[in-house]
Amino acid sequence: MFESLTQRLSGTLERLRGRGRLTESNISEAVREVRIALLEADVALPVVQALIQRIKVRAVGQEVLKSLTPGQALIKVVRDELTAVMGSSATDLNLNVPAPAVFLMAGLQGAGKTTTVGKLARHLKEKRKKKVMVVSADVYRPAAIEQLKTLAEQTGVLFFPSDAGQKPEDIVRAAIADARKSFVDVLIVDTAGRLAIDEAMMAEIKALHAAVNPAETLFVVDAMTGQDAANTAKAFSEALPLTGVVLTKTDGDARGGAALSVRYITGKPIKFVGTGEKVDGLDVFHPDRVAARILDMGDVLSLVEQVEQNVDQEKAAKLAAKVAKGKKFDLNDMRDQFEQMQNMGGIGELLDKLPGMGQIPDHLKQQVAQSREVPRMIAIINSMTPKERRNPGLLNGSRRARIARGSGTTPADVNKLLKQYQQMEKMMSKMGRGGMKGMMRGLQGMMGGMGRMPFR
Repeated sequence: MFESLTQRLSGTLERLRGRGRLTESNISEAVREVRIALLEADVALPVVQALIQRIKVRAVGQEVLKSLTPGQALIKVVRDELTAVMGSSATDLNLNVPAPAVFLMAGLQGAGKTTTVGKLARHLKEKRKKKVMVVSADVYRPAAIEQLKTLAEQTGVLFFPSDAGQKPEDIVRAAIADARKSFVDVLIVDTAGRLAIDEAMMAEIKALHAAVNPAETLFVVDAMTGQDAANTAKAFSEALPLTGVVLTKTDGDARGGAALSVRYITGKPIKFVGTGEKVDGLDVFHPDRVAARILDMGDVLSLVEQVEQNVDQEKAAKLAAKVAKGKKFDLNDMRDQFEQMQNMGGIGELLDKLPGMGQIPDHLKQQVAQSREVPRMIAIINSMTPKERRNPGLLNGSRRARIARGSGTTPADVNKLLKQYQQMEKMMSKMGRGGMKGMMRGLQGMMGGMGRMPFR
């Protein structure tokens, strides 16, 4: 999300960053380019007008023009205003109610409601340590009930059965009663959607809301619909007391107009953003981090959280202890490192959160993101015997040829992997031998190697 906006804004503001002084005319020029970039990103016009007005007022005041670093001060103003438009800070779910806390999911058909129920159930179970039950009140689409049952099994949460012959209110009342008996913390209710907003759907969901009095009423909307996402959310917020919004399919939205428009137009916070179809594709929405990413400042906090969540802490601790004791780093360890990288979404997912990535041409980023290099290297290591992985010195020419055949690669690929292994092994042994000094030297060596990357 935001790729096109990031490229446009980061280029505009980068030209001002190092200037010793700014004038009203070059600030006006920059603000005009920001306005065009926002409109191209499909941000709703009232949002663009309000945002530009606030930036202009602050930019031509003392805050920027009389600053010691006016270029950087202007970038800070733009970041602050983008953050404010999206809601300043992350908004938590309301779990401070008698159990079970009922979460009602609303939205149009095709927005990804049922998938989002599964993702939210997993988030609550794994990250908030809650006992969760899910139920479908979509009596018009039996496939939705089956889909939710499958998602419940995948995520390991309770599923309350329902069928097309029941009334939605009766289904949810029965589910609440069962959730109380089962000591469930959160009951998530999937509701019926339509292809467009109509009176019958609104009347049904209003009646359902009145019957269950939910702790959270979350509107699920497809980010790829841009301004329409904000307008649809506004229509629902006028009919229902929404407590928040979940933006889905954000990985398919390069513009980001919905994220910048929804909060301003509805007054309701974006609580989560969803990506892909997998049940782990749901992230808490942090406006300040998103604003930093839009301006190509990276999102290091989210990157750290991603590493903490996806890295096997036990394996990491074992490797650290092994290095500290001076034991040899082998190909099993190298494979573990590659697999951890894959668990974090691959190189492309990590690069996306690093500062300055907006300045790298799209074709190079895609080349890195789509690279099959890491899976290929894992395949090569998997084609070795356990003895060869522990003792890479055994790998003579005939063994390398056999490994290449077994992994569907070439002997040159195997040689390339072994060269990379030697570099990593050298760095690890320095860390083990030299304590903190050795570690610093090793890290400097790594950074030197990174400097030779093709998109420097």
